[in-house]
Amino acid sequence: MPKRACAPLSKNVNLFLKVNRPPSPKRETGVTLPDISSLSTIASIGGGPIGGGWAAHFLARGFDVRAYLHDPAEEPAFREIIETAWPCLIELGLADTASLERLYITSNLEDAVAGAAFIQESAVERLDEKQDLYHKLGKIVGADIVIASSTSGLLMSDIQARCDIAARTLVGHPFNPPYLLPLVEVVGGAKTTTDSIDWAMAFYQHAGKEPLRLKKEIPGFVATRLQEALWREALHMVANGEASPEDIDRALRFGPASRMAVQGQCMAFHVACGEGGMAKNLDQFGPALKLPWTRLDAPKLTPALRNAMVDGCRDMAGSENFKTMAAERDQKIARILKVVRQKG
Repeated sequence: MPKRACAPLSKNVNLFLKVNRPPSPKRETGVTLPDISSLSTIASIGGGPIGGGWAAHFLARGFDVRAYLHDPAEEPAFREIIETAWPCLIELGLADTASLERLYITSNLEDAVAGAAFIQESAVERLDEKQDLYHKLGKIVGADIVIASSTSGLLMSDIQARCDIAARTLVGHPFNPPYLLPLVEVVGGAKTTTDSIDWAMAFYQHAGKEPLRLKKEIPGFVATRLQEALWREALHMVANGEASPEDIDRALRFGPASRMAVQGQCMAFHVACGEGGMAKNLDQFGPALKLPWTRLDAPKLTPALRNAMVDGCRDMAGSENFKTMAAERDQKIARILKVVRQKG
């Protein structure tokens, strides 16, 4: 296939310049992984919004990006994704070495991964096609290269089934758009080695992301499952004529959304009950978990679950006291609301 070096995207842009699996033994391969501090070239596989979003992020962080598109006809849409992202990335702050000229596009897979020290795969969300792709990558990629999948729900144990370098394959699931939202959920498969996961965690942090290491494989990972629970409740309310989509979005935007930007669900409930923290919250409101507010079955509030939540929130709070945490929360939420109001 023809190779296409990057051309300027536009004058305007250039001006702005299935079930839980038990833990498996992780076998170390003895292969030395790339030095993250000197890593300069990344291969991004996939021309959709996630692949394009990853490419934009890595370009903004100053990497050379070798993008693989399955079909050359995808190139205009792919470039449009990066063009759309670039002004916002400029506003957030580009790396000193960031440049759109560091993008290289090809429809030859072997050419795309040549010289890359890391591969972010964002191909179509079909298990059979991902297995075929990883089988091919296993034949052309060195055993020292980590390959991360952006899959939003497939398990790496299934994806890596026919890959010769399965030890280096793992999930690096972003939240959309990848160039703005920092979360990346990282988890290996049955054949993934611990050093591969350690390396991926360090790399994503180096690349400006907020990596979350999952304790085990689970369909949908952590953030998507939480999002799906919220989405399911929204659909129930709409279906039953209890609220409109606008009602639901207003409830979120002017309710918990701003608070969640500074405190997650667990810490928000911990701080909300004052000095008593999560212990007071569960002891006082625990019986209400079984009230028919939600269409989802609530877990039984066992002593073990109660203590796990209480201890986890105490660990997150550390030495911070309630008044300090509440004040910081309020200040940050106020700043977010101020920006929202200024932008209309």
